[in-house]
Amino acid sequence: MMWGLEANGSVDTWPEKGAQVVVVVVASVVFSLFTVSYIIRMELPDWAPLAEPAQLWFNTALLVLSSVFFQWARNITKTDSNKNVMTAFVGAGLFAILFIAGQYLTWENLQADGFYMTSNPANAFYYLLTGVHAVHLLGGLWVWSIGLIRMISGVEAKQLKLSIELCSFYWHFLLIIWLIMFALMANT
Repeated sequence: MMWGLEANGSVDTWPEKGAQVVVVVVASVVFSLFTVSYIIRMELPDWAPLAEPAQLWFNTALLVLSSVFFQWARNITKTDSNKNVMTAFVGAGLFAILFIAGQYLTWENLQADGFYMTSNPANAFYYLLTGVHAVHLLGGLWVWSIGLIRMISGVEAKQLKLSIELCSFYWHFLLIIWLIMFALMANT
């Protein structure tokens, strides 16, 4: 089954998937507008690029692992097995939490080195872009935590298939957004 289209050609009308499409479209527009603003703003003479913190490479690896674990959980739900679904789902969330903690640590280190949000426009954009991305991850973790509570309470993986599928898709989306933002910030 593709997103919204059943094998027989009928449209899947799950409201959760429709809501997720709306969230992804809105988030894409928001991040696109921030990206265009970033590119336009960096052309002005007061732009002083922020040196890329090395911690961002480690944080990126954490987000990739989170996405991989979500995909692993999603793949498990396509079978009738419950084996390892808890490990995959919990691991996905933990790597996402570690990513956010790593981003916070990066912010703390930058501020300790005197790179404040108000120092120059490049710093402000760095904090804005990474902060908005973290807020989107926190929203995803809220949905993840609901699925985790259901899983801990004994709900089988096949009954959580939709929740795991939605989390997986959302995490892949946020990973792509992060990779675009990271590449943009690292190359300017």
